[in-house]
Amino acid sequence: MSVRRWAIAGASGGIGAALVDQLAARAGVEVWALARGRLDGLPAHVRRLRLDYDDDASIREATEALAPLDGLIVATGWLHDLGRGLKPERSLRQQTREAFETAMRINVIGPALLAGNLLWRLPRDRPVRVAFLGARLGSISDNRLGGWHAYRASKAALHMLVRCYAIELRRTHPEAIIVALHPGTVSTKLAMPFLKGGRADQAFTPAEAARNLLAVLETLTAADSGGIFDWAGKPIKP
Repeated sequence: MSVRRWAIAGASGGIGAALVDQLAARAGVEVWALARGRLDGLPAHVRRLRLDYDDDASIREATEALAPLDGLIVATGWLHDLGRGLKPERSLRQQTREAFETAMRINVIGPALLAGNLLWRLPRDRPVRVAFLGARLGSISDNRLGGWHAYRASKAALHMLVRCYAIELRRTHPEAIIVALHPGTVSTKLAMPFLKGGRADQAFTPAEAARNLLAVLETLTAADSGGIFDWAGKPIKP
């Protein structure tokens, strides 16, 4: 992959940290890790930046430090907070304002503000690659089971934003590739409570998920910009 300067948002753990590890192991690649919390355990040469979606100044400062950038993966995501009693809804009667506000803030608004500050700064004279972690559950046409209302709605909104960004940047950045990627089920804190029996062998490890996502990004072209793809590179319908 020709991308030499990567930023990973949501790099404090899970898929984000695994992406940082794998990119940092590549020769000649500069990697920036962005997160609100601590960034421990990453390779020493990885650059670290604070990124707090609730702090506009933090977003502006991070994007100014990153430019020029030619690879970005937004790996932040929220599904539940069992400590606060927030979990995927099985019924519309279980919907809460707190769950919707949290899902939208982390899964949609934060990534949108980051994109608004950063994407227009991307180089225009070469291919650039941008991926947001989407989800098959965010597909309206593929929804057969219902439920998980706040999470589904937030990921559907994120998919729409990806499409909007791709259309807009196509006018000024014709070689840009902006997509949503579904990593599959991954053994992270987000998914583990919902695996049958808590069995991690039912899911990809974060390292496996990171390898899959990077492999898909390597195969995509500007013609794919605005699309949603799964961990194997297969398109997902909106």
